[in-house]
Amino acid sequence: MIRLSTTILSITVWFASAAAQDATKLEEVQVTAGRAEQTTSDVPAGVSIVDTDALERQAPVIVADLLRGITGAFVQQTTPGQGIPIIRGLKGSEVLHLVDGMRLNNALFRNAPNQYLALVDPNIVSRLEVVRGPSPSLYGADAMGGVVQLVSALPEIGVIPVFLGRLAFDYASADAASLSHLTLAQSGEELAYALSTSYQDVGDRKAGNDTQLSNSAFTSRAARAAVRALPHEDHEWLFDMQYLHQPGTPRHDELVPGFGQTEPASAVFSFEPNERLHAHMRYQWRDVSDHIDELEMHAGFQRIRDDRRNRDRGSSMLRSERNESELLGFTMQLRSTPWSLHSLTYGIEAYFDEVRSSRTATDITTGADVAVLSRFPDGSTMNSRAAYVHDQLTAGHRLTLDVGARYSQVDVSLPAADRGTGAKVKVDDLTGNIGAVYDVGSAVKLVASVGRGFRAPNIFDLGTLGTRPGNRFNIANPNLSPEEVLTIDAGIKFAGTRFIGEALVWNADYRDKITSVLTGEMDTAGRVMVQAQNAASVDLWGLEAGGRLVSHNGQVEFSGVLNYTRGEESNGVTQPADRIPPLNGRIGLLIRNESRWWVEAFLRFATDQDRLSDRDLDDPRIDPAGTAGWVTANVATGWRINDSLGLQLRLNNMLDRRYREHGSGIDAPGRDLGVNIEARF
Repeated sequence: MIRLSTTILSITVWFASAAAQDATKLEEVQVTAGRAEQTTSDVPAGVSIVDTDALERQAPVIVADLLRGITGAFVQQTTPGQGIPIIRGLKGSEVLHLVDGMRLNNALFRNAPNQYLALVDPNIVSRLEVVRGPSPSLYGADAMGGVVQLVSALPEIGVIPVFLGRLAFDYASADAASLSHLTLAQSGEELAYALSTSYQDVGDRKAGNDTQLSNSAFTSRAARAAVRALPHEDHEWLFDMQYLHQPGTPRHDELVPGFGQTEPASAVFSFEPNERLHAHMRYQWRDVSDHIDELEMHAGFQRIRDDRRNRDRGSSMLRSERNESELLGFTMQLRSTPWSLHSLTYGIEAYFDEVRSSRTATDITTGADVAVLSRFPDGSTMNSRAAYVHDQLTAGHRLTLDVGARYSQVDVSLPAADRGTGAKVKVDDLTGNIGAVYDVGSAVKLVASVGRGFRAPNIFDLGTLGTRPGNRFNIANPNLSPEEVLTIDAGIKFAGTRFIGEALVWNADYRDKITSVLTGEMDTAGRVMVQAQNAASVDLWGLEAGGRLVSHNGQVEFSGVLNYTRGEESNGVTQPADRIPPLNGRIGLLIRNESRWWVEAFLRFATDQDRLSDRDLDDPRIDPAGTAGWVTANVATGWRINDSLGLQLRLNNMLDRRYREHGSGIDAPGRDLGVNIEARF
């Protein structure tokens, strides 16, 4: 592995030297890593970006599709309507997910695959940024594996008023998936707005070798309204409301026999419905005073509804449950340059989350209702407060330091509700990080960082009561402690005239991991009983490398990504960590003729993954012999017929390979022919 790391670093430096002769830089600007606009080469953390240009060449079914093939990310999908990224071996609540600076993570987030990222409409996303590794000072709790931020498209403000419309239709053959999307936007000098709506109808998936997969169809509908106001050149307001609703999304892996099973675990299992309502207000004040460059305040409300309907195989009891999180958030951030060598970012934030949960069971043979304990204690709350400061310090002609700290306080309250016992958990923690960027010259920079992140147990960890995948039943544990991780990164970044890229090696020491532990008991339905406990520590390390090389005229672009993660878990015995992605990556070639047409061909691949934990071996989503490696060949083209009409064609998995992304509960789509027609007016 050391030899592989050295080889990739050598290749990166060679490309850098070969590409350093042109006059125009391929700068990538991001806002997530430092909560401000910075080029990716100026931050010590690993940063992956899916920009507007890349988004326009894709046709995602859900947001997680946009993360496939980027540096440092691997996507797990249990059912086509859901999916999550795995960042540095961590997932779910171990990764912080943001939408326009506000938390998507709530008190119900599992530290495992979950469906909540899929409740953001991918058709309104203009940009996606991933910061790999903990961001303890600027983002705090949950930002252990990294931060995934979705940036929504906004109408233009401060420009001559123009009305714009966009109507798009998309069809993909592998899922018989159709999409209709409409956006109406009015730009303006002092006022601008955008309205959009999307409707999706996804059929049962056809995997490779013409294999039909049942119980994978779903629909969704979404709407969005955004208003920007610029009453003064230094003052801007944003009001944004987003909504997405999935009426019924089947849990595919529960409804078909998995590995080691002859029958499915459930006769009925549907997320019915799942939805997200998000209301967001942002205020920006620039040039506040001689000592404050910018003030930014956010207020947001998010309601996520996670309702379910399920019936165990062989049972007559149909359970219907309603689970809802209402999250209210406030943040205030300031930026200052009090001294010539310092750039300060500091602020406060507070989030208040309340969970409602209820469950009923009906005997389908008699119609009689039976009292059933709710999944979570009804009325549970999780509140957090934090204050942070971050300094970007110019320490010399070539050296820049990033230093930050955050104080966090988290209060979790679980009332007795319908289970006779409750709990109160209070956590306060001081986290921090330090990073360095050293400018070697010729657009090459060496970077290094160390950071300590933490995650307080949430309501899902403390109070879950109910069925879990793999014929398991979870019982509550009100005595959990926080998780923590210490991560070290080091590598090289290059942002030159024709080449931009990075290669980093990293190590994460993950302590007090909350994981499901067998209790040795079974419930009356024959499900194995498990409980969340601080039962493990994990040593994770890996390599992330990616870059783009552009021709002199800018019309040809070659890109490549390679990700490797390895993990060892200790919980009395040492074994491979669970759900660790295999070596994976992407190689692509893009040819474009200004704004009229483009052609892209790329390979996505992953090697075998046979380093499995005991939990992986018991998971019916994972082949106990290991997940086989795979390669897919894909091609797409787009043509701007005129200023008003555009056409895209794509052919994914051209060889109709049947494969499964490691840890997923469903095989990937087979040969998939797609067409997209877009009209602008």
